[in-house]
Amino acid sequence: MPNRLDSRSLALFRAIAETSSFRQAAEMLHLSQPPLSRAIRELEERLGTRLFDRHPKGVSLTPAGQTLLPYARRMGKLLDAAEAALATPALPAKLRLGLTSAVEPAWFHGLAQRVRHAQADLVVTTRSDTSPRLVRQVLAGKLDAAFVALPTHAPALHVMELDRLPMVLALASTHPLARRRQIRLAELRGEPVFWFERARQPAFYDHAQAIFARHGFAPGLLREPEDHHVLLAAVAAGTGLALLPSSFTALKRTGVVYRRLVEGDELAVGIGLVTPKDGNAVRGLLAGLALRPGS
Repeated sequence: MPNRLDSRSLALFRAIAETSSFRQAAEMLHLSQPPLSRAIRELEERLGTRLFDRHPKGVSLTPAGQTLLPYARRMGKLLDAAEAALATPALPAKLRLGLTSAVEPAWFHGLAQRVRHAQADLVVTTRSDTSPRLVRQVLAGKLDAAFVALPTHAPALHVMELDRLPMVLALASTHPLARRRQIRLAELRGEPVFWFERARQPAFYDHAQAIFARHGFAPGLLREPEDHHVLLAAVAAGTGLALLPSSFTALKRTGVVYRRLVEGDELAVGIGLVTPKDGNAVRGLLAGLALRPGS
């Protein structure tokens, strides 16, 4: 029995989902619109469900389409990683790896051990720092690769997005908003909010400020401590609220609760793997390990 899903269909579906337009997707894929529309209709027929709701100004995902999209994105990244791994089989004898201090993805933990397990003869060292500093170290040849927060300015380097972490709100468990399941930015007006300095992550800072402006959000900002545990202690004490990537919910702190932010997906932090343009082997190895289910 043939599979109902295939990599080409998923790539076409993903392009439409990410542009919200059959026309724009067709242009991006260098296709004409009729065969693209026909391919999606055939995919929907094979799956027995609609993936898109068609509107005069574009399309939107149905609940089935929303369920499929993260799998389609993951499949695309896995295929990219596999191609990169096969393109250049040679790996360095010593792998110098950077890890951003901006986020705490669960798959960071034990990553070096997984690399050593996959390549027993590979010596792995890791360094934690801000994303801009890690990019500069890869450019200078002091690191072979780095996991950074996106968006990040990384000229002359290859950047592969691996994950996206929606922003959540951390607040004291005694705060009145702690009784809510989800919160909007508009409800934080007048509240002191911890936020990082622009120098730590300029590209993401500017990205977030544009979203804040779009929603008319201009809180009184407190300087965010670089140490995450110090930050959460201040949140627990009621000094202020904090907007943080969803990976921080793994850090448990008495007196601190995390709540979903309605605009959290707009403010999502990307996790990217940055390597030199010719770093195919390193890129394939690391992306494969980071994207492996259960890793």
